[in-house]
Amino acid sequence: MRGTQVIIDDIEEDFGGIDTAVAAHVERALADYLAGRQAGMAAVAPYFGSAVESLSAFVLGGGKRIRPTFAWWAWRGAGGAGDGEQARAVLRAVSALELIQACALVHDDLMDASAVRRGKPTVHVEFAARHRERGWLGAPERFGAAAAILLGDLALAWADDMYVGAGLPADRRDAALPPWQAMRAEMLAGQYLDVLTQAKGDESAEAALSVARMKTAAYTVERPLHMGAALAGAPEQVVGALRAFGADIGLAFQLRDDLLGMYGDTDVTGKPAGDDLREGKRTLLMSVGTRRADAAGRDTDARVLRAALGDEDLDSATVERVRDLLVDLGAVAEVEHRMDELTDTAMTALASVDLAEPAGAVLADLAITATRRTS
Repeated sequence: MRGTQVIIDDIEEDFGGIDTAVAAHVERALADYLAGRQAGMAAVAPYFGSAVESLSAFVLGGGKRIRPTFAWWAWRGAGGAGDGEQARAVLRAVSALELIQACALVHDDLMDASAVRRGKPTVHVEFAARHRERGWLGAPERFGAAAAILLGDLALAWADDMYVGAGLPADRRDAALPPWQAMRAEMLAGQYLDVLTQAKGDESAEAALSVARMKTAAYTVERPLHMGAALAGAPEQVVGALRAFGADIGLAFQLRDDLLGMYGDTDVTGKPAGDDLREGKRTLLMSVGTRRADAAGRDTDARVLRAALGDEDLDSATVERVRDLLVDLGAVAEVEHRMDELTDTAMTALASVDLAEPAGAVLADLAITATRRTS
């Protein structure tokens, strides 16, 4: 395995400085880290090597790298350097956020019984198929579930290892530990709140927004920004403004995700349209739709919406009917309006502090991209 410095030199030759291609630098940092861990694991536990290879392929097989990108630009906005060894260490540290994301996705797909992620079989489905094809003993689905739990746990453990071993000065590493630790706990709390809300059948907007804030907004935008600012030693005023910006943009990001789950192009999103319905997701979109149907006395339409939630055998015609109803009831327009409001308040928070350029402009652009995306 080549050393990290050699990898970084290759990146800079291929892509230029970190500012010019953050996602590409993150991708290379992840590839280098995972190659080293995979080789080490294969040496001591060869039977585990192919499983780790699948985790690596999952991490490197897609994703927008939005979390480390937000963290990097918070670092830069708070005065952090754009190059040099400390900047490279920060890049490696924030790249570990993608392993947190991998843990969340692998476990989320298992909990939701999702078959497809990024246009490919989910991890538990992949391992169940492997069991089935090779004629192993026991139930394929149980083996697939066990493999997904363990590989998700491994991703979480390696996230910590990558962060701690990134080469940060001890004081900077410790300064960013509070948001790093909070982010991990909030992500898991959000996952639990999601399944709890489904189990209780809670249709309220308050429940939907709580899930969105805890499960997505905090660990997708708010805490990565907090982490980047803390790494740079930003004052509380800057940290507070970035967190306020991140909390609202993160929530808008999830609301966009909910809309894409219902109306997105499967070829672009990599997930079947209507999956959120089949999984029984109590999103704000569905909460608004059922509330509006009830308020308008449209009892038949309200029954259609409620019956669709959690129906694993939902057919495409019913999905299309639900989609049409949500538009007709004004639920889509209301959610779009909520996203616009969140974006406006986020931009106000961002403009309230002076950030080192070009970070302020880049963060504003990232916010628009995150909330208007098509995948």
